Amino acid sequence: MGPAFHLILLALLLLFSLVCSVKPLCHPDERSALLHFKQSFIIKDSASSSPDAYPKTESWNVEDPSVDCCSWNGVECDNITGHVVVLELNSSYLYGSINSNTTLFRLPHLQRLSLADNVFINSEIPSGINNLSSLTYLDLSFSNFSGQVPLEILELAKLELLDLSGNPLKLRKPGLRSLLHNLTNLRQLYLTDVTLSSSVPKMLTNFYSLTVLILSNCDLRGKFPTAVFELPNLELLSLESNQELSGSLPDVQENHSLSKLSLANTRFSGQLPESIGNFKSLEYLDISHCHFFGKLPYSLGGLTQLKYLDFSYNNFSQPIPSSIGHLNQLQILDLSDNKFSGQIPSSLSNLTQLFYLSLATNSFVQGNLSWIGTQTNLTYLDLSKTNLTGQIPSPLQNLTQITWLYLYDNGLDGQIPPWIGSLTKLTEIKFQDNYLGGPIPESIFNLQNLELLYLHTNHLNGTLKLQSFLELKTLTRLQLSGNYLSLLTNVSINVAPPKLKLLGLASCNLSEFPSFLRSQDELEILELAENKIHGQIPNWFWGVGKQNLQYLNLGFNSLTGSIFQKLPAVLPWSNLKDFNLESNMLQGSLPHPPPSISSYKVSNNMLSGEIEPMFCNLPSLVVLDLSNNNMTGTLPPCLANLTNSLEVLSLQSNHFNSAIPPTYTKNCRLTTMDLSQNQLQGKIPRSLAHCTQLEELILGNNLINDSFPHWLGGLPKLKVLILRSNRLHGMIGKPQTKSDFSKLQVIDLSNNHLRGKLPSDYFNVWNAMKVHSTNNSFSPYMFANTSFQNRENVWYDYYNYTVTLAMKGRDLEYENVPDSISAIDLSSNELEGEIPEAIGELKLIRMLNLSNNKLSGRIPLSLGKLSNLESLDLSRNKLWGKIPPQLSKLNFLVVFNVSYNKLEGAVPQGAQFNTFNNDSYEGNSGLCGYPLTETCGNPEVPASTHLGWDEAEDEGMWSVIKFGWKIVLTGYAGGLILGMSLGWNFNAWKYGWFRKVLGKCVVSNSWKGSNWYGFSWISVWKKVSWNY
Repeated sequence: MGPAFHLILLALLLLFSLVCSVKPLCHPDERSALLHFKQSFIIKDSASSSPDAYPKTESWNVEDPSVDCCSWNGVECDNITGHVVVLELNSSYLYGSINSNTTLFRLPHLQRLSLADNVFINSEIPSGINNLSSLTYLDLSFSNFSGQVPLEILELAKLELLDLSGNPLKLRKPGLRSLLHNLTNLRQLYLTDVTLSSSVPKMLTNFYSLTVLILSNCDLRGKFPTAVFELPNLELLSLESNQELSGSLPDVQENHSLSKLSLANTRFSGQLPESIGNFKSLEYLDISHCHFFGKLPYSLGGLTQLKYLDFSYNNFSQPIPSSIGHLNQLQILDLSDNKFSGQIPSSLSNLTQLFYLSLATNSFVQGNLSWIGTQTNLTYLDLSKTNLTGQIPSPLQNLTQITWLYLYDNGLDGQIPPWIGSLTKLTEIKFQDNYLGGPIPESIFNLQNLELLYLHTNHLNGTLKLQSFLELKTLTRLQLSGNYLSLLTNVSINVAPPKLKLLGLASCNLSEFPSFLRSQDELEILELAENKIHGQIPNWFWGVGKQNLQYLNLGFNSLTGSIFQKLPAVLPWSNLKDFNLESNMLQGSLPHPPPSISSYKVSNNMLSGEIEPMFCNLPSLVVLDLSNNNMTGTLPPCLANLTNSLEVLSLQSNHFNSAIPPTYTKNCRLTTMDLSQNQLQGKIPRSLAHCTQLEELILGNNLINDSFPHWLGGLPKLKVLILRSNRLHGMIGKPQTKSDFSKLQVIDLSNNHLRGKLPSDYFNVWNAMKVHSTNNSFSPYMFANTSFQNRENVWYDYYNYTVTLAMKGRDLEYENVPDSISAIDLSSNELEGEIPEAIGELKLIRMLNLSNNKLSGRIPLSLGKLSNLESLDLSRNKLWGKIPPQLSKLNFLVVFNVSYNKLEGAVPQGAQFNTFNNDSYEGNSGLCGYPLTETCGNPEVPASTHLGWDEAEDEGMWSVIKFGWKIVLTGYAGGLILGMSLGWNFNAWKYGWFRKVLGKCVVSNSWKGSNWYGFSWISVWKKVSWNY
């Protein structure tokens, strides 16, 4: 072939390449469809949240028809046919509605469609979606679609990627099974927040090409098929936030392709397999808030690509393996809220890329913490509740990037080190609930970025200027309560204080309301309790916080006068949740709370007037405590309507003189009701049987005229029943079922007109007085959990039960009732007959009072089996025979009285019986022996170890504890009825320690922010104790 032929061939090739390089213009009908689609929406900046968002359709030229639509932003066309095949309008600020008439469906050649991150208001996914049958990629995520996913989506058989995440959609008819059955080419499936309400079909295990499966927060149920973990190409798997989905991790194949795995907030459980180290490509692993347990496998250290590891809120135990130090790519490590023990491994020093580390709430033992100093990139460190002791670790001063530093609820002592002021990037410090002492260092005021400072519940002391804190311009949360500080509240007029959201200055020696509060219109939490603030509440105070205030505690001060100087007394804060003015000297009527109120406490004041009916219209009220005031009048019958939300109703020690509100519904949520020490009349409402959550019912010291309320026996949780000093009559009778009063631990029916025999049949079914029940609570006391929350915050609130029992002729109030206490008081009635032997089976009772009845017969020998008994009063009956010598084995018996009976013979000797004086036996002419003057032929008189109760009576109950505390070690005195048995002298200098240490188990009021950088504190006063 000659040169001419080659030239011709070359020319043809050039011509062909020129023809091929010319792209065809888009089709006019498709251009028109796109323009109509554009015109059906407006551009709205708030419609997209991505930082890369921009209005792509604004470049679509309407006026110039010569402009090729294939060149428009977000549009791509086929190089040969010119048809639109790609439409990427994600994050385009589109705002409007879409339906099946949209011109979008006139683009039948579309292969890729993304409308993600826009707002399609009031829109369902149009059924016309099936017109786009060529789609392989469909992304409608986070675009405000709602309703049922249409059946027509199943016709998109070519789909390889489907993303419907972030929309309030339902996939039920069709369901997940139908979706998988039809869309067999899927490689990536994203359904986060789409409600499935089903199990995971096993057919999913046949999707061997699947690379991404995201089914977070889908209401999945049942057991997850473990074979899904074995899909060979799976890279991303997220099942998080499906709280009814269970499963376990299987053995892992070698060199598994998975790079991200999240099972957080599911019911997955079991131990981690040793083969977990085969996830060689894993970069992200989150199994937090699950039910995994056991030891972490050593092979975990083989996951060397990990950058994110979260095992928090599980039940892992034993020491953390040292191999964790091999994960040198880790940036986030969270092992908090488990049961890890042993020392924190020093190999953590190798993890120098960490910027987030939480080991909080574990059971570590103190070890060498020098490794902390190597974590110089840390911005977040949480070592709270890790049993740290000694001084604040000095290596922390190397963490120059630290922003959040949490060491709260440990055993740290010593002073806050001055070097804390050199960590200038700190925004949050939580050192509360330790034993830190000394003054707050001046250097802390160098932290100009500080937003949150919690130092409450320590031993800090000294005098501070409040102004020093107010010069921290970014400070929004300051909590200093529960120390030994004295704050000087004078603030220079030249200082513009920061806008605080939380201020806790309880127990800070304040004598007046800090004047700077006048400008604090953003306060949400204000705690000024247990100070020395006196006089009237100033008028300007009611403007503090404006509409933001949610928590106010002014309790335990010396406030006087009327709460409001002008009527009507209406609280001005429309969002107030918790209002506490208890234990002041305030007068006047009850201030009207807003409908938002959840806890209303004004006990121990001098408030008067009636409960107005408006209190019945508080739909969120959980706690109502008006006790120990001068309230009068009738109880509004509508108060019973509150019990659909109300859990604590405490109105005792007032002057109410009506019937008890009569009507309680099946939705009753009451856990404790105390209406004692009023003049209430009539009968006990039968509808209280609907209050199945009731644990404590106290109606004593009223004028109730009724028979024994046997129908209360059906309340499954009732622990305390106090009906003393009323006008109860008739016989106690027999239980209706074997489960009646099965949880009852304290019953007081004393000083009524009950007759007949002792209720031996009830003794047989009072099982809670026989066998210890398991107490899973954090507190050893009886309390009501009255926590509540709104959209932003969670308040942890615990209300302590109180019980008043008679002992040696006087009433003693127990403000912290041990959950283990059991007591029976049937005294001062008209009961007769013998004391049944069955009473000896109630082995947990600590107090038994049957005095001042008409009981006869012998003292039963079975009383000697009541090994926990501390007080036994059988006086003023018609008992005869001898005092059983078995009673001398009751080593905790402090009070014993059998006076004014017909007993005879020798008084038992030894142990506790050597401590009782003549008063215990007087009126029994036939008794002899020590301590009586009448001898029984034995000239030896035991040495007296009498504890001096009578001498202590004028000093009150605490005086008895002072005497009895030391004796506990020898087994001769006080137990929980008289006070906590610790085994050493309880004297004045230890009172603060007692409140500090024992008080952490006592009931409290608290608030906690809902986010992970929020705060948690509990303020507790004289009735309760400090607990943060």
